[in-house]
Amino acid sequence: MFQTFEVTARPEQGPPRLAALRERMAAQDLDGFIVPRADAHQGEYVAARDARLAWLTGFTGSAGFCVALADRAGVFVDGRYRTQVKAQVAEVFTPVAWPETTLADWLLEALPGGGQVGFDPWLHTVREIERAEAALEGSGIKLVQSDNLVDAIWDDQPAPPAAPAKAHPLEFAGEAHGDKRARLALTLVDAGQSAAVITLPDSLCWLLNIRGADIERNPVVQAFGLLHADGSVDLFAEPTKFETLHDHLGPDVRLAPVGDFLPALEGVTGTVGYDPDTAPRIVADTLGARGARAAEPCALPKACKNAAEIEGAAAAHLRDGAAMVEMLCWLDQQAPGSLRETQVVSHLETLRRRDNGLQDISFETIAGTGPNGAIMHYRVTEETDSVLQDGQLLVLDSGGQYLDGTTDITRTIAIGKPPDEACAAFTRVLEGMIAMSRLRWPEGLAGAHIEMIGRLPLWMAGQDFDHGLGHGVGAYLSVHEGPQRLSRINTVPLKPGMILSNEPGYYREGAFGIRIENLLVVQQADPVPGGDAHRKMLDWRTLAFVPIDRRLIVTDMLSTDARTWLDAYHREVATKIGPRVTPAAKEWLDAATAPL
Repeated sequence: MFQTFEVTARPEQGPPRLAALRERMAAQDLDGFIVPRADAHQGEYVAARDARLAWLTGFTGSAGFCVALADRAGVFVDGRYRTQVKAQVAEVFTPVAWPETTLADWLLEALPGGGQVGFDPWLHTVREIERAEAALEGSGIKLVQSDNLVDAIWDDQPAPPAAPAKAHPLEFAGEAHGDKRARLALTLVDAGQSAAVITLPDSLCWLLNIRGADIERNPVVQAFGLLHADGSVDLFAEPTKFETLHDHLGPDVRLAPVGDFLPALEGVTGTVGYDPDTAPRIVADTLGARGARAAEPCALPKACKNAAEIEGAAAAHLRDGAAMVEMLCWLDQQAPGSLRETQVVSHLETLRRRDNGLQDISFETIAGTGPNGAIMHYRVTEETDSVLQDGQLLVLDSGGQYLDGTTDITRTIAIGKPPDEACAAFTRVLEGMIAMSRLRWPEGLAGAHIEMIGRLPLWMAGQDFDHGLGHGVGAYLSVHEGPQRLSRINTVPLKPGMILSNEPGYYREGAFGIRIENLLVVQQADPVPGGDAHRKMLDWRTLAFVPIDRRLIVTDMLSTDARTWLDAYHREVATKIGPRVTPAAKEWLDAATAPL
């Protein structure tokens, strides 16, 4: 099995580790030290070696940081993790609502007399440190670069990942890496740059048509890169990862050890671009005046999938949808009270693994029943494993990493007879999900401009949820991909080929959770009779085809347009998925996709 259920961090481990960190801080004459979730590549998911935040605090969420001072320690988490963090950290750590409370806000209150707060310049972006420094100006609080004090006290820290890289076939990539490098090199020439720094592993994997296994659930290779204006690339990584790829990479991709990365930056002549939102602070410091702020050159081209990548994603979703239908059919055959969450996770993975193209799951499957469903990124363990009881909802959020695409789908399922208030909330979530799926919008708009469409039905009932409406998704790459997002803070214009999730939800702590998610791809919209001929519009193509639980829908609450869309969607699900499943699942599917 890909997924296991062992407990990876415990609250009781935190106090002695925090005490050891404070001893190190005192020895370094530091009043505080910042421990981020991020690694040197600024990826959302990290290798075991880089899980410093979880090791120190017990908090295992995918975003956040800790600030340790002599008399207090704050664990900063966003809305997705406010419930989870309470169960995972000891009392010596205080959860802090972030980004409502910023690093600078907290430090100004905690250190009124000033102080020195250390940070590892490899683990924080240029922008992150600059914002904090600007907010702290004149306060007497200084952020100072330091060795990593967590590494200094982590005696059994795992070794760096060293999984071998592999070539990603052209039939799935859709463009040779030499052509990609040449295309992006032209943008450097236009910008007057001699080279650009690339620190995101998924960007380098996309650029060079390679994949790896350095991060669980993410088929990436950890490396740093320099793309030059002549289209060549210097790739800084553990050389043994690439022993079988010299022919694939060719002479224009030069391999060097990771330790050569900073010296190479010092030796590059001319202007070197770096993205202040993704590059570690040490990159900007090393480049000095030769550094130029610029968007990471791979980010937008990677996000705008080509035809091969889109059709690969569509094909992967059909096979994944068949596994999901078999799963939901099986689940409905089990009596309430007879299953545990771990059984749900294991059975779904078994069904997905029947596909030879499956390489991994795309993230740890979320199978939260009852109160666990209200923990947005719940991970079931041997200790939290709960029975699916009559009257509960099950939030099942999962996906697969297939050679031709990455999937991510969430369905909320009724176990027995669901409560009326849960059905009402589910219907509002569904109305918002459908409204976004039906949307057309003018070219040039970003996620921030349209995200509220998926929230409106909840807002009108005085309800909301504390995560974005959707995230970008890679092409057999990271399941969370930028720069596109359906988020009130994202201003990157949506473009054809971008794949995003559409996943409104609702969470009542201690009671139930709801989320419905499909992946969508941005496309040019067909003209509408009577519309403005000169106005270019975009809309969505739905990639995911799995029934939505009709038992949770209060039909009279759905608008006529939403009912029409859902019936049409279910007809398409039956048509596309029906031939791919067993006779028993086909019979279940026909009933699950019947018109409202």
